[in-house]
Amino acid sequence: MTLPPEFHEIAKRVNNWGRWGDADEIGTLNLITGAVVRDAAATVRTGRRVPLAVPLRQDGVQTGLIPGRVNPLHTMIAVNQEMFGPDTVATSDDAVTMGLQAGTHWDALPHVSHGGRIYNGRPADSVTVHGRAGRSGIQTVRHLVSRGVLLDVARVRGVERLDAGHVVTPEDLDAAEELAGTTVRSGDITLVRTGQIQRYLAGDREAYGYPSPGLSIRTPEWFHARDVAAVATDTLTFEIVPPEIDGLWLPVHALHLVEMGMLQGQNWDLEELSAACAEEGRHAFLLTATPEPFVGGVGSPVAPVAIL
Repeated sequence: MTLPPEFHEIAKRVNNWGRWGDADEIGTLNLITGAVVRDAAATVRTGRRVPLAVPLRQDGVQTGLIPGRVNPLHTMIAVNQEMFGPDTVATSDDAVTMGLQAGTHWDALPHVSHGGRIYNGRPADSVTVHGRAGRSGIQTVRHLVSRGVLLDVARVRGVERLDAGHVVTPEDLDAAEELAGTTVRSGDITLVRTGQIQRYLAGDREAYGYPSPGLSIRTPEWFHARDVAAVATDTLTFEIVPPEIDGLWLPVHALHLVEMGMLQGQNWDLEELSAACAEEGRHAFLLTATPEPFVGGVGSPVAPVAIL
């Protein structure tokens, strides 16, 4: 369907084109200043480390719902090979073919477009088959470390996992922020927990992918008002599917990536982090989540770690 007036009205309110200059390629990551990182480091108290990535495996989260986004095909290309002759040091080596967004990942800003444009008003045709993303490729995210804040929507709702049809609203985020006991602030990375990843961890890949709870088209204004640097969730599609507005697919992607210039993360395992934050009575932590620097990539795998 044609993007409705409601979408365009929100787009105008959250648009960041030109905010950091016409040459800018990293959008809201500009909000992660040295001072933000110093404050993030100060959140570390116990040194408890919580991994947030799902394992990369051939029977991973992808089911074919998204054509071509294949799970890792991992192959040994050498096994105990004595390269320098008999009785010398032997080596094993391996290779992998995978969709860059197959597992826990960040979407780069050119991952989606609308109206023929990507972030900062650049033409969508700057993404090509051979040239890949000519601007704002994932390699422009040279480092991604900031304060992370877990917005545990499932816990604040008093459930282990949100229903598949649950639309995460700004009101849900307000309640989760109150539970977190901290105000989401400029340069933060927010992690929104729905509990949906439990379906995948239990072995039901199909139910994990669709239908799924996810973010409402109203939430980008919440993140924009707080100058959030990036957002990640524990779902396959990030936003609610089937869509909140009948026929309007991926509007939150377009608002975040194109209009705001804000990275989105998907397939993050927030279960251990939820338990750790509840045990320690705090939901803010140092988060390191730098993507692999694939030149021209429109996404990249990431192995984030929260440090409490």
